[in-house]
Amino acid sequence: MAKTKAQKKVTLDRIMAAFKSGMPAVFVHFKGVTVADESAMRKSLKSEGVSYFVAKKTLIGKALTESGVKGTVPALDGEVAVAYATSGNDETLPARLTHGFSKQFGAERFSLIGGIFEKMLKCREDMVEIATIPSMQVLRGMFANVISSPRQRFAVVLSKVAEIKN
Repeated sequence: MAKTKAQKKVTLDRIMAAFKSGMPAVFVHFKGVTVADESAMRKSLKSEGVSYFVAKKTLIGKALTESGVKGTVPALDGEVAVAYATSGNDETLPARLTHGFSKQFGAERFSLIGGIFEKMLKCREDMVEIATIPSMQVLRGMFANVISSPRQRFAVVLSKVAEIKN
């Protein structure tokens, strides 16, 4: 069923608000994803603070040009959905979560095609690279491990020296 101008305006306003907020967004291509899989994915994304919706490519393109996001618009082929962060806790969250679903569903059924990161349009390759960045919690754990590693090694050396002298 065709959408009315009022419905398209609501969708365009939603997209514009997402793009102008400065929050990262990911464009995904989907085809053949079952309703059950998509419902589970939406529920999972929503619980993590990521909004996901399907929109017409023309509305997405119009929102991109009007929102002032810099960069080259990626080719929006096939069915396109937008996933964007609703909170600023983790900038890589939408890319990381949608990339995880592309692995789960398979690249032919669900794949990243581009996105917005740091108010710049990024291509598919850039978004996949961003998606592989670990979460802040994991990065903090890795940093703590790097900081404590020399102390642990020093403690091991001291214990070995104490064993030898005894």
